[in-house]
Amino acid sequence: MPNGKSMGKHSRQLLFSEAIAPPKPMTAQTAPPSSVCSSPDPPLLEAVDRILLEIATVGRRLEAMDSKISDLKVASSSIRADIAGFQETVHDLEQRLTTMEGQVAALSDHEAELRFLRTKVIDLEDRGRRDNVCFFGILEHKEGSDIKTFLKSLLPKLTGLEFSPPLEYQGVHRIGPLHKAA
Repeated sequence: MPNGKSMGKHSRQLLFSEAIAPPKPMTAQTAPPSSVCSSPDPPLLEAVDRILLEIATVGRRLEAMDSKISDLKVASSSIRADIAGFQETVHDLEQRLTTMEGQVAALSDHEAELRFLRTKVIDLEDRGRRDNVCFFGILEHKEGSDIKTFLKSLLPKLTGLEFSPPLEYQGVHRIGPLHKAA
């Protein structure tokens, strides 16, 4: 059934006969004998109708499949593009991970160096304090305005010793806030 239209039996007969019979060349023949022009058998026409219907159904199914295949091609190309994007992202992540692993390995070296430097700073601070002398229990405001002079006179009194040459002070200061006199 082309175009989904119904055809009469005579049209179907012509369509079927055209489909299976090779074209005959035109000759100068007169009317065919009566045995050739007899009408076809009705069951044969029904079988031809069923075959034509099945062919049309198969054609529609093929068109539907073509449409679905086209949709699948579009979807698969979209999936391929997504996969390519994912591969690029994974590659970038692998590079970042490699970089981070290198930095973590270097971090342990930096940590060991930091421990060494802390130990060295503590040692240097201790060495810097070796020449320091701390006095506790000296009442406030006893030193007056010049604490260096006060200490130069206080140390010989406290120790009972005379220092020759006199002691040298690099820096003298009182720790804590200086309270105002009442």
